Amino acid sequence: MPGLAEHWGHGVVHCPYCHGWEVRDEPIGVLATGPASIGHAYLFRQLTEDLTYFTHGTDLDEDSRARFAARGIRVIDTPVTEVVNDTGGALAGVRLADGQVVARRVVAVAAPMQARTQGLEGLGLPVQDLPKGRGFASGTAGATEVPGVWVAGNVTDLVAQVGASAAAGALAGADINSTLATADTDAALHAVAEASPEAATR
Repeated sequence: MPGLAEHWGHGVVHCPYCHGWEVRDEPIGVLATGPASIGHAYLFRQLTEDLTYFTHGTDLDEDSRARFAARGIRVIDTPVTEVVNDTGGALAGVRLADGQVVARRVVAVAAPMQARTQGLEGLGLPVQDLPKGRGFASGTAGATEVPGVWVAGNVTDLVAQVGASAAAGALAGADINSTLATADTDAALHAVAEASPEAATR
């Protein structure tokens, strides 16, 4: 959408926990991208009395509309065509398909997340659909179905922040170390058995 990327991280935000304090009490518009945007709206409503939800071609059932009305969230079904700037270049609102401009100082977008997987494409790692996107599937401590490959952090948990990602990395590291220690012991036992079959059976 024209103007959206230009304001990303400033007038356009994605997370009420990352950016909420900075945009509190501003006129906020939630630009819907799918069902997750409904919950997004509830969270941003805690930060402002002036919230508008732009359905932007997504479905909004009657129950959600009633809940929005109860919380004073305005709903606009006309699609948004662009983000509009003021004379100083700051975000001033959004333009609708009918030409109307709805004044907003902040636009919140529940953008789908995508793990950075460059360099991993050839490993054949299994992926899974997650609530906010797609990530690699893993078992205990980040082990995957591909022998010798572990995953941790945002490639397997898209919403993991630094603390959770570091903890997952430490857990995977410990499991890798344990696996290598067992492999070293197995190799040593095999070497002893080859050198002296009788010693290996004592």
